[in-house]
Amino acid sequence: MVMQMEITDTLSEFLANRSPELREKLVLQSVPLVHYLLGRMGITQERGTEYEDLAHQGLLGLIDAVDHFDPKFNARFSTYASLRIRGKVLDYLRVADWMPRTARKRSRMIQKTITTLWSENSRQPTEDEIASHLGVKLEDVQQGLADTSRVLVSLDMMMDADQDGDGSLYDRFTDEKQTNPSDLFEKESVLQEMAGAIQSLPKREQLVLSLYYNEGLTFKEIGKVMDITESRVCQLHARVILSLKAMMTNE
Repeated sequence: MVMQMEITDTLSEFLANRSPELREKLVLQSVPLVHYLLGRMGITQERGTEYEDLAHQGLLGLIDAVDHFDPKFNARFSTYASLRIRGKVLDYLRVADWMPRTARKRSRMIQKTITTLWSENSRQPTEDEIASHLGVKLEDVQQGLADTSRVLVSLDMMMDADQDGDGSLYDRFTDEKQTNPSDLFEKESVLQEMAGAIQSLPKREQLVLSLYYNEGLTFKEIGKVMDITESRVCQLHARVILSLKAMMTNE
């Protein structure tokens, strides 16, 4: 809370005169946001130099957010900066081909299978059912879900894992008009549809979503709360998001 107040005060001062000193101070005060977002993406310091590279990309996104933020569009700085940081990290992962072709193909197949099974059974498929449908081992499905969850699917950034896409995610957030990102989910019909879909999920999956999106916990922190591994949280998160997408597509 104290740190957020400091950032708010520094931001106000910086917007008033745009001095280099206040710019640097604001960036340094906001660095924890970069590490927080990496943690929420399942990217931990256990990756060593790779983590450092991704943190650097996040810092570049943060600096760009500081330089382009304009409060007159009624967007919160933390929200705007989060989009810039996450977009920059995801673009780097895309260019660096973080997800091998085989893993990307497996991710697409899992998403298609979940959509197909949801359409056929009108319920969330189990991981065993997904594996059986694909004719692969359960471990392969779980690994595919973990890969997918880390960077490719989320409620705050509904990326289409069925398409590689050539466009830059980072470029999608460079609109100088800065439409408030929350507008993406402000249509009442979409909110009601999403709420209904979430309520139909098993309690365990609802808890994962609540801890991640409402409480702002990282996958590692959720694992501690639920007494499961971080990897298992990643898998559950991916299956839930893909199921929600399939559910809303078949509505």
